Amino acid sequence: MTALTWAKSVPGRLGGWVNERFPVREMWQSELAGYAAPKNFNIWYFFGSLMLMVLVIQLATGLFLAIHYQPNPHLAYWSVVRGIMRDNSWGWLIRYIHIVGASSFFVLVYLHMYRAMLYGSYKKPRELLWLVGVVIYLMLAAEAFLGYLLPWGQMSYWGSSVVVNFLTAIPEIGKPLATWIRGDFVTGLPTLNRFFTFHVFLMPMLLLALVLVHIIALHEVGSNNPDGIEIRENLNEDGWPREGIPFHPYYTVKDVFGVSVFLLVFCWFVFFEPAGWGLLVDKLNFTPANVLHTPSDIHPLWFFLPFYAMLRGVPNKTYGVATFFFVFVLLAILPWMDRNPIKSIRYRSSWYKLNMFVIAASFIMLGIIARGRATQPNMVYGLHMTEVFYTAFLILPYFNKQRPRWVTFLWFAFFESCVWLVDIWMYSIHAHSWTLMLQTDWLPAGYTAVVFLPALLWPRLVKDAPTLPKRLTAGGLMH
Repeated sequence: MTALTWAKSVPGRLGGWVNERFPVREMWQSELAGYAAPKNFNIWYFFGSLMLMVLVIQLATGLFLAIHYQPNPHLAYWSVVRGIMRDNSWGWLIRYIHIVGASSFFVLVYLHMYRAMLYGSYKKPRELLWLVGVVIYLMLAAEAFLGYLLPWGQMSYWGSSVVVNFLTAIPEIGKPLATWIRGDFVTGLPTLNRFFTFHVFLMPMLLLALVLVHIIALHEVGSNNPDGIEIRENLNEDGWPREGIPFHPYYTVKDVFGVSVFLLVFCWFVFFEPAGWGLLVDKLNFTPANVLHTPSDIHPLWFFLPFYAMLRGVPNKTYGVATFFFVFVLLAILPWMDRNPIKSIRYRSSWYKLNMFVIAASFIMLGIIARGRATQPNMVYGLHMTEVFYTAFLILPYFNKQRPRWVTFLWFAFFESCVWLVDIWMYSIHAHSWTLMLQTDWLPAGYTAVVFLPALLWPRLVKDAPTLPKRLTAGGLMH
């Protein structure tokens, strides 16, 4: 054997030695090259792989930021502005990547979850997969909240203080819980140290573990597709799904294209608009925290604004926190609310499609409302948009099957009554004037009427497709 031949054989022999002790090749074959994915994935299926990439970016940039950060109220702000941004080479770039990455993560998560809702990816046999995804979202929200305090800017300090104070609305244990989380009666050094430790060490480990569980659960039950057809129920003689293709190289190549487009947008924000016009970094965060001066308008980062609108719209703190918390309960029980055997929105009724659009539109409108000042009209508008959001979610069981006209009328009467009872309750506790309430009450009351009254007159509006395709269809770019 010549030296050249021996040198060429070394990588293969080394790989074989490693594979005998850690089956890398088998894992690659089973999880990527041998993983059967539906052949009609569209643009909505980019977001899962993009989230994995952003998670890696956040962990890497967060590591370098943590090296130079000082978790001390007197040093935190200046360790960011001077130490990281000015004194360290490329520190400004690492911080801007981390800032844009945090918001990018939530954009991708919201799109990923909405895609799962559109195509019924929470239905049997993927209920547990959906629940793990909801928990990942909660952990991600906690991670973002913990990190928001660390720059110790004016909005970071007061925003975090207000959110922690919401815990005091929990009966009996609220105040002790808030004090325990802060480590003090006010936000200070113990709070900053705890938030830093949880943000840098605890939450990333939990996120990584949950993402791993999510991927394992996905590969166990298989990926859903825009048609909602289970490809594993139609196998060929070799046990391979007839409607499936190997994930690698077909979808790895597709994901490379998606990553390229995403990085173009990502880098534009990093280099040209890292503050995101005040959405990614609030203008008050360019000044250090002043514990003696409360800002006139306190609000969280953009991805929490819809929930803030709910909290602000309900004048009672306890009921506001309950309204916020129940959103996640609705997400968790979604697989048992929507029991229609048809998964994909492609084959659902016209009014179901309208309802899914309203869920997204009302969530976005809540964010826009919360971006405004805490005026009484804005608070009432937020209350009624919250009612629209909840109505759109809670009427999902109505679409489980074709309903007789008298059942449709009962659904209409029930939800219309609930809308007016909430408004009467708000007026009875003098939360808002009746004149102001009536100005925007047409939103939830009108939406309830739009859903049910046409369904009474034209039942075909809530009728699903009579037949489903036996094989996967190409569909459109997004549909």
